[in-house]
Amino acid sequence: MNIRNRLFFLIYLLTFNFFSIYSQDSNQEKKPLREVLEILQKKFNVSFSYADNSVKNQFITVPDDSLTLSEVITQLQQKTSLQFEILNGSLIVIRKKQKTKLKSKSSYSEFEPLDEVLVQGYLTSGISKNSDGSIDLETDKLGILPGLIEPDVLQIINSFPGVITVDESISNINVRGGTHDQNLILFDGIRMYKSGHFFGLISAFNPYLDYDINLSKSGSSSKYGESISSVIDMKLPDEVSTGTKTQFGLNMISADFLTRIPISETTELQLAARRSITDFINTPTYNQYFKRAFQDSDLSALLNNNSVLVKDERFSFHDIYSKFIWDISRDDKLKLVFLNIENELSYDQKLTGSTGDLELESNLNQQSFTTGITYEKQIHDDFKISAQKYFTHYDLSSTNADILNSQNLIQENVVQDNGLKIDACYNYNESVSFLSGYQFSQVAISNLEDVDNPEFRRYIKQVLLSHSAYGQFDYTTDRIQLKAGARLNYFEKFNRFLIEPRITFNYKFLNNFSLLATGELKSQSVSQIIDLQEDFLGIEKRRWVLSDEKDIPIITSKQASLGVFYKKNNLLISGEFYIKNVNDISARSQGFQNQFQFVNDIGNYNVKGFDFLINQRFKNFNTWLSYSYNVNNYDFASLNNAESFPNNVDVRSVINLAANYTYNDIKLALGLNWHTGRPFTKPLQSDNTIIRTINFDNPNSSRLADYIRFDASLQYQFKIGKANAAAGVSVWSVLDKRNILNTYFDLDNNVINQIENTSLRVTPNASFRVSF
Repeated sequence: MNIRNRLFFLIYLLTFNFFSIYSQDSNQEKKPLREVLEILQKKFNVSFSYADNSVKNQFITVPDDSLTLSEVITQLQQKTSLQFEILNGSLIVIRKKQKTKLKSKSSYSEFEPLDEVLVQGYLTSGISKNSDGSIDLETDKLGILPGLIEPDVLQIINSFPGVITVDESISNINVRGGTHDQNLILFDGIRMYKSGHFFGLISAFNPYLDYDINLSKSGSSSKYGESISSVIDMKLPDEVSTGTKTQFGLNMISADFLTRIPISETTELQLAARRSITDFINTPTYNQYFKRAFQDSDLSALLNNNSVLVKDERFSFHDIYSKFIWDISRDDKLKLVFLNIENELSYDQKLTGSTGDLELESNLNQQSFTTGITYEKQIHDDFKISAQKYFTHYDLSSTNADILNSQNLIQENVVQDNGLKIDACYNYNESVSFLSGYQFSQVAISNLEDVDNPEFRRYIKQVLLSHSAYGQFDYTTDRIQLKAGARLNYFEKFNRFLIEPRITFNYKFLNNFSLLATGELKSQSVSQIIDLQEDFLGIEKRRWVLSDEKDIPIITSKQASLGVFYKKNNLLISGEFYIKNVNDISARSQGFQNQFQFVNDIGNYNVKGFDFLINQRFKNFNTWLSYSYNVNNYDFASLNNAESFPNNVDVRSVINLAANYTYNDIKLALGLNWHTGRPFTKPLQSDNTIIRTINFDNPNSSRLADYIRFDASLQYQFKIGKANAAAGVSVWSVLDKRNILNTYFDLDNNVINQIENTSLRVTPNASFRVSF
């Protein structure tokens, strides 16, 4: 069944089959606690901050309209196993209550295992830092951040210590020195192979969906595999709403729509769609994005070529999301999710000659189709299982028309990921819980190159089947939180086993201090490489490949960290040291643009670093300063005489200074970003009048100038009748500084040319949004 047929079949299921489902027996008086909290937020103009697991499987009646906020909170505490703490007039933090162990093991009361929250409102509202070192984001509660017009998931992650994008692209997120393909990005439990629109300048995931996101930089759960860097787990709402909720939005890049429609008391359909407006109107934002995205591409080269006329440039993107939820019973739930993402660029080339005009079209299409079905079963209060069947299809294809050489080059990179995951969670008591599971994955990746002049065709397809079993033990007390587990991977093709132990230990001492230690071993068999810098029109140069245990081995990593956190009232100070060793990387995956550009070798990189943060919150004011330092070096047996040299993403120091302020319905955020320049390789001086090759200096022995950027955002919330509305403006790079992101050299007619990729200059954006 091809992709179009799959899409039609899924739409048929959502539109026709499931609409006929009737609700099961349910308590009509009680509602999910999360829905009740949403009602109370609107009624009292407050914000509840909580871990998603803390409100799951809790149902209560809506408090009487005559009750005050204080009376409502008292009633909620009496009817739930939760504590409600009012931090200020508008922010209420929800935590689990401490439970008392009863005499017999069979007498434990009902509970849910929670990630202990170290601090709420981390950097801004809606962000929490957990005791295991991971970070939670809830986009529906998220405050304003500098330079962002909307809660872009991946842009927000770049604000955290230890995370940077060396080229301003969220398709190139570097977490503690890793490359982007070494991050595991999950959308409702399904791995994503595409993360950016506009070829990396904005997130491919609709920012207004109610995500519950968990970012783990180290010591991640054993249930996560196929990544040796971070885990970005994006979960979508699972509870059936009490009423229809709809939003419309427009900014200077795109327009979007989303809605949640309860079909019955036990079923809900979620729909969302976003599309660029760039093929209808050229805004200042689009013009800046266009220059930045395509400055080092074939399109940019043609625009500067007086021999060829380039016309009818067309660029667009869209994403479509849907999710169906069915509460079959109080203990059974079925979920069906669908996501389609697409970017498309095309342009015409016209060459005028004595024999007439010649016109050809070049195009690039990048598409991702994802679907999955999940069944959850609460066996009893302490035992829950879930099973998910998923499928992802990623397709990057281009036609590059070289009009000067009368040549057409077709390239394609296709990934098909088909898998099954089964999880089981058992809560032994209020302190001890166990997680176990199994994952099967079948990944097929193909690469095509087809040239018509001279005729050449190469097509390679690889398939890899893997099985993973994992288990984890969680132990939590007032002072100690321990997570210890392991993941066992078996790769059929290579008959190879890999075991990956994971551990996280947090110890609270002296009331306000916490000590955090993490350690993990990880592996991944799917990665990205660059064959040529001109591949795929020079825009999307990276292609996905599978390990073959020869030219591209399975990548493995070791990572450990040790940190101390001080938290008192609204002040957080944290410092964390880490060491990371990554083995068996391919030189082709690193994007060299020096003497190693066409060399293939297998090597390692080693990172040693330190992350520091100080975050102070006041009543309406929040400010933070973060600093990251790391040293990141390569070791390749056949490169640089087997001596270490700086990694391509070895940015030594990074500083983020930011503040946001809220006054009634107005939110303001300002921020400064600074980091040292990334390394590059200069050519050596030559006395030859004719240069046939470039003789380079020691690899990555030079550095670009420091990067600095100042951003600002402003948002105003108001009412239009009964609807909630919001208008905002943002300016990225207020100082309009020209930052150099990358420098490399090539040879043109025996002359060495220096090419510089530069950052976004001053980029304004504006948005308007209404919800009801």
